Amino acid sequence: MSNDRIARFETLAASEPENPLHAFALAGALLAADELERSEQAFARCLELDPAWMMAAIRRGRCLVALERWDEAREALELGARLATEQNHEEPFAEIRQLMDELPAD
Repeated sequence: MSNDRIARFETLAASEPENPLHAFALAGALLAADELERSEQAFARCLELDPAWMMAAIRRGRCLVALERWDEAREALELGARLATEQNHEEPFAEIRQLMDELPAD
């Protein structure tokens, strides 16, 4: 089932490469399938297309934590926190704190 979702969103992302919604949907399908490298790349693409997409930054951070790419993870999560503050969202901070707690101390 997840391969079908991935294939569907890959087709959409390829047909409209400038549409951040397709990049985000593909990234989510890849994350659900535990394809972390590809998911991180798709979330990064989403942020290239829409730098203010808070959830893309947080989900990219989640991928980077799992990949143990600590500096990049910290950067992505800090971006997510900054965007959440700017956009007046409080809910994401629990997820951001939980992920930041998984990072090794400096």
